[in-house]
Amino acid sequence: MLVREFFHAPTWTLTYLVYDEDQRVGVVIDSVRDFDPHSGRSAWTTAHEIAAFVDAHSLRIPYALDTHAHADHLSGLPFWKERYGSRTGIGAGITRVQRTFAELFHLGSGFPTDGSQFDLLLEDGRRLDVGPFAVEVLHTPGHTPACVSYRVEDALFVGDTLFMPDSGTARCDFPGGSAERLYESIRRLYGCPDDTRVFVCHDYQPGGRPLEFETTIGAEKAGNTQLRADTSRDAYVAVRKERDAGLAAPRLLLPAIQVNVRAGHLPDPEANGVAYLKIPIDAL
Repeated sequence: MLVREFFHAPTWTLTYLVYDEDQRVGVVIDSVRDFDPHSGRSAWTTAHEIAAFVDAHSLRIPYALDTHAHADHLSGLPFWKERYGSRTGIGAGITRVQRTFAELFHLGSGFPTDGSQFDLLLEDGRRLDVGPFAVEVLHTPGHTPACVSYRVEDALFVGDTLFMPDSGTARCDFPGGSAERLYESIRRLYGCPDDTRVFVCHDYQPGGRPLEFETTIGAEKAGNTQLRADTSRDAYVAVRKERDAGLAAPRLLLPAIQVNVRAGHLPDPEANGVAYLKIPIDAL
């Protein structure tokens, strides 16, 4: 099993292609649709870069997965479904997220909140066979109620649950978020062997250091700035809540959530053929 990362600098996002060279099969995790909030233009530039690698290695992509409904970038799931016939998947808790944001954005009674926009709603313990390896789903809520991590052999793809040790953990102030639940989720991950590889979804390169995206459970337990192996629940929750109280909303929060609860699809075009996103005024 091999892992190839692709970094989307505008949103500090890592997309992962997990694949087997011999059987020529892989899975894409946390892909991105390019979006410029100033012009409202979207593009598949980044997805095409990954697809070039996929095509060069003659890979099949049976699954394209998101770890959660991201608030900082638009999901690239539709690209993989259309180009490769990939089945799209996300944690089963997405239905709760859909209900919350359908109300906030007033999406109307015709907007499904049953997760049917995705091909797969993934429960804890579900295994997806991808040629010679399997993707195991771990429910790791806290950042959002729908967050999952994916375990593939000796590797964990943790979404926003953990960052590199010098950057701590995910924020918990989104609707349905919980610092207490995130603590329990991370403690669950810390139960994996210390040499388990950890691949993070974002790296903000604190202090201007070079990009880093792979660490280990042992390194997180020993050096995570917010939650080490010996950090108590109360101490972590206090630090996390204090930190969250000073955070601004992500730059792409409003467009990203509206698109990502639709499995990465844009809203349907209106009568003039143009699709529109909503901005709720004074509602957050």
